[in-house]
Amino acid sequence: MAVAHGSKDPRAAATIADLLSVVRARAVRPGLETRAAFLDHCVPSLPRVLSALAQGGPADVVLVPLLLTAAYHAKTDIPAQVAAARQPGLRVRQASALGPHPLLLSALERRLAEAGSGSASRAETSVVLAAAGSSDPAANATITALAARWEATGGWRRVLPAFASASGPAAPGLTPAEAVRVLRQMPGGGPVVVASYVLAPGHFADKIRVQGSQAGATAVSAPLGPAPEVADVVLDRYLAAVPMSILASNQTDRGDALVWA
Repeated sequence: MAVAHGSKDPRAAATIADLLSVVRARAVRPGLETRAAFLDHCVPSLPRVLSALAQGGPADVVLVPLLLTAAYHAKTDIPAQVAAARQPGLRVRQASALGPHPLLLSALERRLAEAGSGSASRAETSVVLAAAGSSDPAANATITALAARWEATGGWRRVLPAFASASGPAAPGLTPAEAVRVLRQMPGGGPVVVASYVLAPGHFADKIRVQGSQAGATAVSAPLGPAPEVADVVLDRYLAAVPMSILASNQTDRGDALVWA
């Protein structure tokens, strides 16, 4: 079951469905049950899907947050919704959020390559790592650390974090447009590309694309979506959370449902 953040944009739910299809195709364990649910804006809700699972009898559910950072939704919202849906026989284990994970950098590289970054070399090209941003400072710090790691290991000239939600005195940092302009004004110049560190199309993805393009970025990548690397991260989080006894039994029935949150 996939439980994503949810969006009023229908492209977001379609992207989650596509990601689930890739997860099922790449799963080592055949017959793994997957379902979809959303925290907001879309149906079905997480409590509704958990309730439906409980009505079918005892069930073990591994809930994998489809979130790129561990912020409010992973720390507070999901546990509260799970607690509200608690029923006899329903056992829920929450896995870690998707990010940070080394494979997500590989997915970002894939999307940037698809977007095209011109003829300049990596050493001449700077990257804006554009995330949605959060009210949780720790989540924003994760993005900043990811940008530094990518700069150190990826061969790019510079990698600068930016946040689509950045505005006002409490902003987590630069907006994508501001980050593009900062990098373009650096001595030596060089092209600037924007890597969209968002999972699905919607408000923040559109904001990143528009701001990056208008500020003069050479390319703006698409959301990570159903990239195979993202699907592998989902499966990795699932395997880290599922009890070894279930893995050893090689169950393929509803006793072990994969829930995306």
